[in-house]
Amino acid sequence: MTLSALKPWEFSSPQGKANYRRARRLYPGQAVIDLKSMRDNMRTLVDVVGGSNGGTAVMGIVKADGYGHGLVPSALAALAGGATWLGTAQPREALQLRMAGIGSDRCHILTWMYNSGEALLPELIASDIDVSVGSLAGIDALAKAARKVGRPARVHVNVDTGLGRNGFTERGFQVVLDRLVPLVHEELFEIVGLWSHLSAAESPDVLEFVELTDRQIALFNDFTRRMEKAGISPQLRHIANTAATFSRPEARFDLVRPGIGLYGYEADPAMGTPEQFGLKPAMTLQAQISTVKDVVEGQGISYGSTYVTNSDTSTVIIPLGYADGIHRAASGFDDSGSEHTTKIGGPVRVMTKDGPRVMHVSGRVCMDQFVLDLGAPAVELGVSEGDTVELFGPGRGEEFDEPTADDWARCAGTISDEIFACLTSRIPRLYLNAAEVLSPRDVSKLHRRQIL
Repeated sequence: MTLSALKPWEFSSPQGKANYRRARRLYPGQAVIDLKSMRDNMRTLVDVVGGSNGGTAVMGIVKADGYGHGLVPSALAALAGGATWLGTAQPREALQLRMAGIGSDRCHILTWMYNSGEALLPELIASDIDVSVGSLAGIDALAKAARKVGRPARVHVNVDTGLGRNGFTERGFQVVLDRLVPLVHEELFEIVGLWSHLSAAESPDVLEFVELTDRQIALFNDFTRRMEKAGISPQLRHIANTAATFSRPEARFDLVRPGIGLYGYEADPAMGTPEQFGLKPAMTLQAQISTVKDVVEGQGISYGSTYVTNSDTSTVIIPLGYADGIHRAASGFDDSGSEHTTKIGGPVRVMTKDGPRVMHVSGRVCMDQFVLDLGAPAVELGVSEGDTVELFGPGRGEEFDEPTADDWARCAGTISDEIFACLTSRIPRLYLNAAEVLSPRDVSKLHRRQIL
């Protein structure tokens, strides 16, 4: 009999149970995504800015395949939770949302990351997708596309208020205004938005970053005044990410753009835990143990023998690796290994006959697998091949034997966004509570074999 580190999943139908079994047969790891959690996270974010009558709209950011959760399912859950906008970095994803049947009568979509010389700009305009401009070349290319399509482009002007990334700078903005005004008069451009990115709003405990955010907001207001003076006032202004949505009411303006909050995480652990903001992580990553092996004291584990067993023990293979998006930086070393240093590896919840335990990646993460040192013989723990382990989920943290993506991020020296956004398509995505959250029409937009 195999053990599972997770409670049994509640399937919506016999077909859902069959989908789960099929996914396990096809691949030894699965990402289970709760659409109810995502919907409720969006409802929380909508409530923070005043609800549906608050005057501030909410854009669900579903770029990067919904942060690894799935583009269309994430978009549908965000809309079910009250979002009226969707945001994708890449135009291709924006067009995919329209092709999936999410029409302009239902929500606006903004896209912003493209090469103006080769982007699908005419297709974006024809599909009623809002397009950001942040370069003079981009303005010219979008105007050319609008002439070709025969309708005005819905434009958001991107300005750099301090992130030093995309957007027009303060110094060169007059040239931008001189280029935009004639295009508005020619009815090639409809100036829908003025927007920018905050660089450090997720660090409320660092005075320097608080002051930087203050300066960014002030400069954003100055950009607004300059557009108003030029006679092309934006209909909407937006600068707030998840962190600013929660902590900076003055930055909410007409629209907020929460990304990580939709998926159930705070912008940075310095802000607190997801629970403190009414958020619940939506993704659970699980896998099935492929092999169990007894080894002797002094056995080097994985490449470079960076981890060496300190007693007779058992090891297990977890059949996910960096080709699946498991970060090699989450490898675990001990001071008896070749590196002569201790580094805690990523946490994994393993069920034993005496209850769950968190164990850590032992040695280097490989392309298709990593190893756990159980610290005792597997027969004593009741651990066997085929057991289901949990890498992360909606738990309370490693100290409660419930690892989250934040715990993996600490071990890998990164942020939770990267932990799940990097999970590759090799891992099947399965969706809980689709029928409860989505209309029958929206459920039909999902892959039927992914619905639990």
